Amino acid sequence: MNIAVVGVGYVGLVTGVSLAEIGHHVTCIDNNKEKVHTLQSGIAPFFEPGLDELMKKNVANGRLAFADDLSSGCSNAEIVYIAVGTPQKNDGTVDLTDIEKVAIDLAHIILQDMIVVTKSTVPVGTNEYIKQLIDTNIVSSASIEVVANPEFLREGSAIHDTFHGDRIVIGSNNEWAATVIESVNKPFDIPIVKTDLRNAEMIKYASNAFLATKISFINEIANLCEKIGANVDDVAYGMGLDQRIGNAFLQAGIGYGGSCFPKDTRALVQLSGNMKHEFQLLKSVITINHNQQKLLIRKAIDRFQTLADKRIALLGLAFKPNTDDMREAASIPIVNELLKEGVDVVVYDPATMETAKKIFLNNVQYADSIETAITGADIVFILTEWDEFKRLDIHIFNQLMKDPVVFDGRNCFDLDQIKKAHIEYHSIGRPTVYRKT
Repeated sequence: MNIAVVGVGYVGLVTGVSLAEIGHHVTCIDNNKEKVHTLQSGIAPFFEPGLDELMKKNVANGRLAFADDLSSGCSNAEIVYIAVGTPQKNDGTVDLTDIEKVAIDLAHIILQDMIVVTKSTVPVGTNEYIKQLIDTNIVSSASIEVVANPEFLREGSAIHDTFHGDRIVIGSNNEWAATVIESVNKPFDIPIVKTDLRNAEMIKYASNAFLATKISFINEIANLCEKIGANVDDVAYGMGLDQRIGNAFLQAGIGYGGSCFPKDTRALVQLSGNMKHEFQLLKSVITINHNQQKLLIRKAIDRFQTLADKRIALLGLAFKPNTDDMREAASIPIVNELLKEGVDVVVYDPATMETAKKIFLNNVQYADSIETAITGADIVFILTEWDEFKRLDIHIFNQLMKDPVVFDGRNCFDLDQIKKAHIEYHSIGRPTVYRKT
């Protein structure tokens, strides 16, 4: 089918490339001319494993194109996907400005019957509002149906998730439209859940809220494990063998970040408040995560009393590995707090250094390798579980640091290996390993 995707951010580009890969003819549309030019050159505007290759392949075979004009980009489209941003406002509600603009602009150019599919994460009731906006502003006699098709992609493995997902959710109040979008997605060969608009919207929010809850829960268990002398790795393993619980999202650490969990949990709390419902559990999840992000600083202050004038190397800045996304990453509040403490901060991340420079400016030092970052450091904080860090020969800390003290926020190393290396090592929810003297 001929498909247009409006908004070429993370979700939009992955969606467009994937639909082209399964045989559809896709035009991705964005009003940022510079971004479109870069995409036409075969370069994705963000780091995502496997995306560049699929994008170049489908541009070359004529199934994927890019445009900076809505009218020309949608001229042959039978289906239009909306994948523009839905940022959070200061009060926690979702800003639908871009969604509204796209809906009204579509109403002014649509000349034939069409299905509009919403990929953007939107509050319950938004898709009905989108249809109302289009119906109110449409200038032709065309008939429009709206479908909710929320995404469940993990940054860093989005291409894999697209082709090996657990389910595809299709929400519509029109059976014909739902059937068409089901046929569009059939080549993915993934179970399809068909429901109505509001249920589809709620499935997205409820799923992210539950995963965030699992993360905050295991982090609270980890904090308790430290106080009672237990090891959260063993506890999580034993829990995860219970099929009712599962082992996913039971890795203790310094909290979640990114573009989805923080925004979606806050939006769901706000939505609940609007409905006069007190979502106490989710409020606690958000508070726990906020506190967890600064846990390493509290551990370091407990150990040293003051961090002033110390040199601390931060390994990892992205909110998770295999992405250059720093949105809501723990590294941001950690750096800001360390600077307040008078720390000499040096940072290194395999993918996100350019983004970091826009955030931290000249307030930190930027290293081009692990070795450069930790040389002469008093303390190392590990904030992202990149494979590059997990495969590290841990003896390098002894070789390059003054007197190695490592605070690992992602439990990257085996405790027995650390003991043999004679490194002072503090992790999350596990016994502390002190350097032998």
